[in-house]
Amino acid sequence: DELVGKLNRSDEFAEQVYPVLVRGELQGRRIGVLALGGLPDDISSSIEDALQPTGGRLVEVAVVSEPPDLDNLASALSDTRLFDLETNADAVEALGKAVGRQFVLGGDLLDRVGSPLLSRASGHFAGVDGVIVVRLQPTELDPEQRTATGRLESGLLDGVVATGVDAVGVEGTETDPSSIPFFSSHDLSTVDDIDLKSGQVATVFALLGAEGNFGVKDSADRLLPDLLTPAPRGP
Repeated sequence: DELVGKLNRSDEFAEQVYPVLVRGELQGRRIGVLALGGLPDDISSSIEDALQPTGGRLVEVAVVSEPPDLDNLASALSDTRLFDLETNADAVEALGKAVGRQFVLGGDLLDRVGSPLLSRASGHFAGVDGVIVVRLQPTELDPEQRTATGRLESGLLDGVVATGVDAVGVEGTETDPSSIPFFSSHDLSTVDDIDLKSGQVATVFALLGAEGNFGVKDSADRLLPDLLTPAPRGP
């Protein structure tokens, strides 16, 4: 009972301190969520909680269908160099890169392939200042589907990173299997405990450019980024 009481007090303390640490840190910034395979409700809620006191705005959400519907995607792109998606894994990755770039910068490709590519989309895809990536890859994929899904995901993340925008891959403490190694392999900062206040702090500062693997799992470098620097003293 004493331990439970201490944990409850710790949670209450974190709830009180969190808004102070992040208030206004993302003021005016436009944030997008790119979800690979699915966006669980608990992760979505944790992201919204993380952003709420920061002044940042969640302006676009895209959930990528997995495995990709290569037949309908190829039909939508039949008059482009990506017409052979069904037989060319390189074309699948190239599509991912192009979509990842346009998720950040805007463009007409998402209008063209949005229906077969995305299971959910909201907002206007253009001009975001930071990207939060979530991954919920289906477990029952045959070898061809797994290859196509992996190439598409890799292309999407490479496309996002190529824009130079601050991006962070996130998951919850109970997420299994973990996608942290996959995110890291594509040069994203990562947070493995977005469901905890410490993870929400790390997410905010990763969107401000903090680099590393943050959280509580074995894959983490440390719990939090270096958050606080001394304010410059006046003369």
